Parts: sequence; structure tokens; C-alpha cells
Amino acid sequence: MHAIMDYDEVEDHETINTFHNSQGQVQAGNDISRVGAAYTVVPITAGFYIGGLITDNAKARETGVLGAEALVDALIVQSVLKPIAGRSRPNAATDKHEWFDGGASFPSGHAMQSFALASVISHEYGDRKWVPWVAYGLATTVGAARFTAQQHFASDIVAGGAMGWFIGRYVVTHGEHVGHHRKAQFAPILVPSARTYGVSVSLATARD
Repeated sequence: MHAIMDYDEVEDHETINTFHNSQGQVQAGNDISRVGAAYTVVPITAGFYIGGLITDNAKARETGVLGAEALVDALIVQSVLKPIAGRSRPNAATDKHEWFDGGASFPSGHAMQSFALASVISHEYGDRKWVPWVAYGLATTVGAARFTAQQHFASDIVAGGAMGWFIGRYVVTHGEHVGHHRKAQFAPILVPSARTYGVSVSLATARD
């Protein structure tokens, strides 16, 4: 009887913490969540800055630089927390929902990056009421997609989103307090032999 009760408890626990979807739903979730991947949010951020340079739009340039700062900060935070938490992903073959087990589920990096950038954009363009709705709507969609794809538990996504929002808010508030002109330089990182592709961001500030 004791063994049966233990089995039921484990089964119930996994049922609560996982969301069983069809293969098609999982694939759709993975596809949609690419909106919050680094190879999507970085070009968007660079686009704001480059577009601001071309059109001489100070707000767009500032959004690009602040967005870059927020994404770098989010990357640092998740790079530190993921190894410490070590939580297994819902789609792990064994030891689902386990902590301190070498996993990379907590917090959700996609949610953190998406909400960090959404926070910056929403603040910079808050005078246009539709912008925050679109920005946070896309970030929320990314988080939901990661859950549907069984890449993260709901708590991973909520925590990542909250951290991302606070990071974006901090970057914007700190930027206003310092009152600097910011310049950013974006350079591609291409190492085919190591299958490494990305963008390096160099930030510089100069006092008024």
C-alpha cells in the first residue's frame, strides 16, 4: 500500500507540472518561441539603433542602446542562475522538475530576454498606447510558447519574465538618472568551425 501511494503522489506531481501536447503543438511552440531567441531580439535591438542613426532619431538610438544593455544584463543573470538552479526541463527523459541536477530550465531565458526588451520599448514609446500592448503581448506569447513546447515549467517562465521586466526597468531608470549620450557598436561573431554565431555589442557613454 505504501508503494502504491508513493507512485500515485509522483504521478500526480508530474501531471501538475507538465503539459502533455501533441508533437505538432510542441513544434508550433518551438517555432513561435523563436521570436524571443537571441538571434531575433538582437537584430531588433540593432535595428532601432541603426534606424535611429539613419533617420537621426534620438529616441530610436536610445532605445537600441538601452535594449542592448538590457539584453546583456539578462544574459548575465540567466547564465549565473541556470547552473545554480540546475532544474531539469519538462521534456527531460528522466528526473523531470528536479532541481540542482545540471538542468537549464530555470529561469526561462527566452522570457527574460523578451520581457527585458519589451520593458525598454514600452517605456521609450509609452506615449503611443498600442506599443506596450504589442511589446508585452509578444513577450507573453513567447513565454506561452515555451510552455507549450515543454521547454519550461510555468514557474520558470513567470520568474524569467519578472526578472526581465525588472532588468529593463532598471536599465531605463538608470539611464535617465545618469543622463549620458550613449553609443553602441554591433559586430558579427562568426566561427563556423565551432558553430558559433552571434553579435557582440560594445557600449560607450559620454557625458553631456
